[in-house]
Amino acid sequence: MSVTLDILASYRAPRSVVRGLLDMGEREDRAFAILMAACIVIFVSRWPALAREAHLTQTELNPLLGGSLFALVFILPLFAYALSFVSHLILRAFGRKQTAFGARIALFWAMAATGPLYLLVGLVEGFIGEGVPLSIVGVLWLVFFLRIWISGLIEAGKTTA
Repeated sequence: MSVTLDILASYRAPRSVVRGLLDMGEREDRAFAILMAACIVIFVSRWPALAREAHLTQTELNPLLGGSLFALVFILPLFAYALSFVSHLILRAFGRKQTAFGARIALFWAMAATGPLYLLVGLVEGFIGEGVPLSIVGVLWLVFFLRIWISGLIEAGKTTA
């Protein structure tokens, strides 16, 4: 399936999408590409909020974009790898038999699949600002992110080390 159809399918049946990704074999380049695509989407989603901040505070936009680029495209992937490894270790301690690759795919796919919702969060933050609408879409993003990630971890648990 195409990536966009997989993203749509992830909101209905996340376990089947993660199973399809795992059935393609352990390819770290694929996992890294999914992670970097997610990080770039998250970076792009920050643009409206950063433009709003630059306008309201009368500061230059470029340093804000540069700092966001560094944090989201260079640091966030390192954090995501660490978080996936910690989740793998925790699940192994509780007797789950997933591979570290399965834990990575579950987290990275959750980040990528919820990218459209994160773009909505960025638009609301940029155009409306802080408040109830931002909280609502933020909670919506978090619910779907956790649902896809946890479902992916469950599906990855069917893959033994």
